[in-house]
Amino acid sequence: MLRKLLLWLAWPAMIACTRPAAPGTNAGTPYFPAPGKAWQRQAPAAAGFDAARLAEAVAFAQTQETTQMTPNFSTQEEIFGTLLGPMPTSRAATNGLVLRHGYLVAEWGDTERADPTYSVAKSVLSTLLGITLDRGLIRDIHDPVARYVHDGGYESPHNRLITWEHHARQTSEWEGELWGKNADFIGHEAFGKGERKPRALQTPGSYFEYNDVRINRFALSLLRLWQRPLPAVFRQEVMDPIGASNSWQWVPYPNAVATVNGQPMSSVSGGTRWGGGLRISARDEARFGYLLLRKGKWGARQIVSADWVRQATARGPVGPDYGYLWWLNTEQKAWPDAPATSYAALGAGSNTIWVDPEHDLVIVWRWHNGSPNELIRRVLASLKS
Repeated sequence: MLRKLLLWLAWPAMIACTRPAAPGTNAGTPYFPAPGKAWQRQAPAAAGFDAARLAEAVAFAQTQETTQMTPNFSTQEEIFGTLLGPMPTSRAATNGLVLRHGYLVAEWGDTERADPTYSVAKSVLSTLLGITLDRGLIRDIHDPVARYVHDGGYESPHNRLITWEHHARQTSEWEGELWGKNADFIGHEAFGKGERKPRALQTPGSYFEYNDVRINRFALSLLRLWQRPLPAVFRQEVMDPIGASNSWQWVPYPNAVATVNGQPMSSVSGGTRWGGGLRISARDEARFGYLLLRKGKWGARQIVSADWVRQATARGPVGPDYGYLWWLNTEQKAWPDAPATSYAALGAGSNTIWVDPEHDLVIVWRWHNGSPNELIRRVLASLKS
């Protein structure tokens, strides 16, 4: 009798231990969307949200159309200076989506249109750097770039000190001109409202400056290592494996051509400041963000090492809350209502891919005029579990 009683009392616990975990949760097998448009949706309530409050968050996002970037990019040169590459004639209105455990739980606007994403491309370059290290093309991120690249860009005593990590931290202080733009950012015609005052160069690694000329130099250096155009590398190593669409393109400046093994190859930029740049849909950005959320793994394939994701989202010793070309929230100043472990790829026009490992969330929000924290706060407030 006692034995039967003990079994009866233990039965609920036994059932709980053998019950399958909810799909997509950390306890079970993560869900990964198949290639194409058939991204599996999950009702907000099933994903742990209060449906009404999440709908209110989305309604808020839809009201926040950007005023920084005109719909036809007519203010591009006024803001950033003389163009080097082409710009599209129009863009989508504000749009975005919310993923929970990989499932699509909210979506608004035209999320399939491939638009310029500006400095979100920097976080793509960060991931390509991680893959470059994983492949052994760079032995150590602290190695001087001059040890690998011999095209004249790192021969001066100052530039010889620059390491791959300095480029990834935006502390390289690289000195020189590339594709018609000088790294000093001096001159209104060349740099528009982004022009800067003259200052003394600092020792590489000691000073943070957000600088697209230096990032473009970094992209050229990666091209030298791969000996293939970076869009082709990104497609083969990342975008095809994660099932992205074929609509994205990484448009180079017409004059950004390097000779690699005797062949002319276009070198891409880390932004859209002077035209060109990465043009991509919100849905494809969500796949990229979800790859980082899953620590570089997609299904059974480790695309970039988990160790790299950890390093890339760890704050450096100099500058703002910044990792390897990812914006961080370590001090909870960027997004006060978000976890300190969250991070984001950010671009002009308030293009945002926000990743939250604590809540297993990805939010993509494009062409908005507000602080990302305002949407993040509303989405997190709608979470029940």
